[in-house]
Amino acid sequence: MHRPTSLGGALTALATAAAGVLVAAAVSTGPAAAAPGGTGTGYLHTSGNKIVDSTGATVRLTGINWFGMETDNKTFHGLWSSNPWRGQIDTMARLGYNTLRVPYSNDALKPGATASGVNDYVNPDLVGLSPLQILDRVVGYAGSKGMRVILDRHRPTSAGQSPLWYTPTVSEATWINDWKALAQRYAGNTTVIGADLHNEPHAEGTNPAATGACWGCGDTARDWRLAAERAGNAILGVQPNWLIFVEGVSCPSGGLSNVWDNDPSNDEDCGWWGGNLSKAGQFPVRLSVANRLVYSPHEYATSVYRQTWFDAPDYPANLPGIWDRYWGYLYKQNIAPIMMGEFGSTLADPKDRVWLERLMAYTGTGVNGMSFTYWSWNPNSGDTGGIALDDWTSINTTKQAILQPYLIAPVGGGGGGPTPGPTTPAPTGRCTATYRQTNAWQGGFQGELTVTNAGTGALNPWSATWTWPAGVSLASGWNATVTQSGSTVTAAAPGWAPSLAPGASVTVGFTANGTAAAPGAVRLNGAAC
Repeated sequence: MHRPTSLGGALTALATAAAGVLVAAAVSTGPAAAAPGGTGTGYLHTSGNKIVDSTGATVRLTGINWFGMETDNKTFHGLWSSNPWRGQIDTMARLGYNTLRVPYSNDALKPGATASGVNDYVNPDLVGLSPLQILDRVVGYAGSKGMRVILDRHRPTSAGQSPLWYTPTVSEATWINDWKALAQRYAGNTTVIGADLHNEPHAEGTNPAATGACWGCGDTARDWRLAAERAGNAILGVQPNWLIFVEGVSCPSGGLSNVWDNDPSNDEDCGWWGGNLSKAGQFPVRLSVANRLVYSPHEYATSVYRQTWFDAPDYPANLPGIWDRYWGYLYKQNIAPIMMGEFGSTLADPKDRVWLERLMAYTGTGVNGMSFTYWSWNPNSGDTGGIALDDWTSINTTKQAILQPYLIAPVGGGGGGPTPGPTTPAPTGRCTATYRQTNAWQGGFQGELTVTNAGTGALNPWSATWTWPAGVSLASGWNATVTQSGSTVTAAAPGWAPSLAPGASVTVGFTANGTAAAPGAVRLNGAAC
């Protein structure tokens, strides 16, 4: 997560969310008011300070962090709630978040690792799955919404963060080999676009006896810039299409200033953990594949730590200059793209609201602005809270209102994508449908509708419809873009599987609110089944 250099230890992300500004509200059901663009086509690469897709179109990643896989649970937090995991992703996409940053620890990747904290009544499809298998499900469903996924090596172990990318128990070789295994696991899957190599490298020890992560110091055991090159190039050797996200350090020397010597001339200019890229212009990360490097600073407000600049007499006018110095110059000088990997606050202090408004304005509007992933979706981040409230369903409308103008919704996410065009009609009687209820609970149920094209021609695109009795409403759907209008539910072909060949079947899954009921009057491209 995050922490300034002037404090020791790591703040837990498991504390109870701070109260105060959190306002309970119903989840918006409409698409986000955002600029067009989505997350592009194919793999992404860089061009100057822009991220572009395989066609050369500019892409802005406007995402959110969903943590938990780096903790003892070894999987996403909130899977214990009454909101199914797909329902949470549905909400993220509907609100306009087009990218998921997924923190993990190397513990979650070990053979035999088990996930805990999963409500098997609400998420029966995750029961018995390993942390990586659950990640596979999330990647698959997020991709069906048009979202992208960035993997973030957040901690070497679930016990806590580390200043360096290795520890006495997790070697550099383990760090790199695990990254290569993930790159191979998702090879060819364009939903997963890259690797955030190590979360928040930072200073440790008092200078001149520094033991933490430095930038450009040349010590291979501490120079984060050199380590990022080693890991980044190893990953690109396996998966040359990935973006490599490199965070900053806190103090370029890797050590804390001696505040007891009463000599401020010796005190170094330090920033947030992972947030100081001031030396990246002089000592850039050099990768073996061109146009793959994205710098990813972290930026926080007073609810995390009261940095001196928050109490400066010229606050908040001083903020752009601070951001320019630490990382913004890389973007403004067209050196590389910026993807702000973490930023957030409880907004309990009025200064923090001003900070967030100014920070978002600094990133710029529209598709040409800097990319970002907000910290966090989770309400249980102790010093920031989340976009979701404690029920993992309602939304912090104060935060969302500030972020909303800068969000670019995923195409197809939560009804925010293009309207499907005319479909190929299916002759009457040329389809079959079967239904299976897979779970039920008080006030809701889960099911699967399998529809088969029994005709002789392909249906491109395909679209299935059915009806439900009054009182039954859609909660979430998968394997299609599922929407409801009145009593009619429509499952439209997703962009990644638009065609249904003769004899082929598609299984549309869903959860619904109300008394369990089988779909009625099922049709495929207008023909009754």
